Amino acid sequence: MAEYRLIDRCQICDSRAIKEIITLGDLPLVDALPSGEPSLKESSVKYPTPFLYCPQCRFCQLGCMVDQSLLFPVEYPYTSATTRILRHNFAELARECMDFIPLDKNDLVVDIGCNDGTLLNNFKDHSRVLGITPENMGVLARQKGITVEQSYLTREIVDKITMGNGKAKIVCATNVFAHFPDVHEALSIIADLLKPGGIFILECGYLPALLAGVQYDSIHHEHLRYYTLYSLKFLFEKHGMEIIHAKRVETHGGSLRVYAARRNEQQRHPLAKIEELLNEEKYQDFEGKVLPEFSRRVIAHKSKLYELLLQLKSGGKRIYGIGAPGRATVLLNYTGIDESLLDFVLETPASYKIGKFVPGTKVLIVDENKIEEDPPDYALMLSWHIGTELMIKLKGQGFKGDFIMPLPEVAIIKNNSVLFE
Repeated sequence: MAEYRLIDRCQICDSRAIKEIITLGDLPLVDALPSGEPSLKESSVKYPTPFLYCPQCRFCQLGCMVDQSLLFPVEYPYTSATTRILRHNFAELARECMDFIPLDKNDLVVDIGCNDGTLLNNFKDHSRVLGITPENMGVLARQKGITVEQSYLTREIVDKITMGNGKAKIVCATNVFAHFPDVHEALSIIADLLKPGGIFILECGYLPALLAGVQYDSIHHEHLRYYTLYSLKFLFEKHGMEIIHAKRVETHGGSLRVYAARRNEQQRHPLAKIEELLNEEKYQDFEGKVLPEFSRRVIAHKSKLYELLLQLKSGGKRIYGIGAPGRATVLLNYTGIDESLLDFVLETPASYKIGKFVPGTKVLIVDENKIEEDPPDYALMLSWHIGTELMIKLKGQGFKGDFIMPLPEVAIIKNNSVLFE
């Protein structure tokens, strides 16, 4: 595959009647973190970000597909276990799943994109577990006693798994279902991995949450598709599958958890909210109102955040960014915030991102303990989606400055707010 290619049709229904909603310009790959001057030059490589809407499928997609080997190399730095809300979400998912689908020691649970094994760790005492992931973080899963195939999702790797382990009762794909270059091929492979009566569980960013929260910082090259429940239902039905459970969850600023099975092989989950969510989506005028309003708010937000930081820095204030998720790369690059406005970005000591730079900038990522040793005047919450948790933590570390919440609206939150009493 070439380094990237532009997409001119819907990735689900193949319609050419897709419409551009907004572009964030050319952006670097969000997790290609440079570690010094040579790689800083490499991180200046950027790719287009057309954000497109398909009226037929009622979902959005990125109109630029970058080669997977560039997006998810073996040194990919993300780890699931460093985020408390994600750990709790995975534990809750496993409990919910096992309450609905009883497991025994012979059953197989497979997690596609298992990363450090945080999700599978909740299943391993109840069944056999196996992870698929292309990056070296799989070694952390192996240290937890989890079998890992270091690979992208391919038909060859699934054939290898089924020959050696049999088919899976449960297949999970949390926060990776938007990553597959060909979602139809991926779903076909996943269906082949499932045993009769098996369940596929996915979690993905939820388009209505993204639009309502002006979460343009979630729009980047790792996320090829931005789903509604309607679009997922449309997709699964094309592959002879049906959704048996769906609900919203709070991870990543607002996600959707969906259970699917082959048609007529499983009963619906007793707490399924499928019709409720579909009705909510049905009455949203995406094309005529919601998407144009989103575009307008994104453009207005860009100058508002930049001007606030410029004003504070002109007054001699020091500002640290808090958290270096992929969304931080988007936010800083789109708004033009660089090392002249942001002194450092702080990450938890366990992060593999420490000592590197936010892509597209010369803003260094350092240990969060710096906020105790050399406190700033303001903390810009780049991980705003877990902002309350982080603000309470920073206050507990003795931070006396104020917080800047970038989204959904730019706001300064005073440290002496009643929120922290």
